[in-house]
Amino acid sequence: EHLVMATENGIVKKTNLSEFCNSRAGGIIAIEVEEGDKLMGVKLTTGPSDVMLITRQGMSIRFNEGQLRDQGHSTVGVWGIDLAKDDRVESLEVVEANATLLVITENGYGKRTDFEEYRAQTRGGKGVITIKTTERNGEVVGAHTVHDNDAVMLITSQGQMIRMPVSDIRTIGRNTQGVRLINLDEGDKLVSATTVEPENDEAEGSAGEGEGKAPEETGSPEAGKA
Repeated sequence: EHLVMATENGIVKKTNLSEFCNSRAGGIIAIEVEEGDKLMGVKLTTGPSDVMLITRQGMSIRFNEGQLRDQGHSTVGVWGIDLAKDDRVESLEVVEANATLLVITENGYGKRTDFEEYRAQTRGGKGVITIKTTERNGEVVGAHTVHDNDAVMLITSQGQMIRMPVSDIRTIGRNTQGVRLINLDEGDKLVSATTVEPENDEAEGSAGEGEGKAPEETGSPEAGKA
């Protein structure tokens, strides 16, 4: 088993889980983070896996963790993606069979895309577009590996929330804008999107009192391709 780590500036690192067996009162340094950078994601892998980095400006790169050599816990790591100016890594995900990649943007849009749409590349490249971060969409605020029976919780800067089943979100191509997931009030933005356990009731996905407003037809296409 390994821990794969990623920073906002695009550094990735793989460390054998056995490196963390000896606990210390003050903890163990998992990765040396350089000045101006932040650790943004950690994933556990149990065998040779493909991982993906998704950025705020809608870029992504998929590569096999075999491209990462095992490193000790107190080391820096290597380049995972070559970021554009002012971009940063928003999410680290592990590719899973029978799953899709859910990407959500700050203006309330999102989509699911089959992992087959993302070819495996060599780490350190610029990657490919996973969603168009147009003026309509805004930037990426969340990306998750999801299955049809998952649910997602969307949270806005003004404290509104909406929960919806992942199956309500359309699966469409990689280089597209996505569909509207939530109607936002003027000046409000999505700040977080996270997967949650699905509810076993018919009300799942509908907005209740004090919650955000779901579109009348969640997942209906709106200018899918620019």
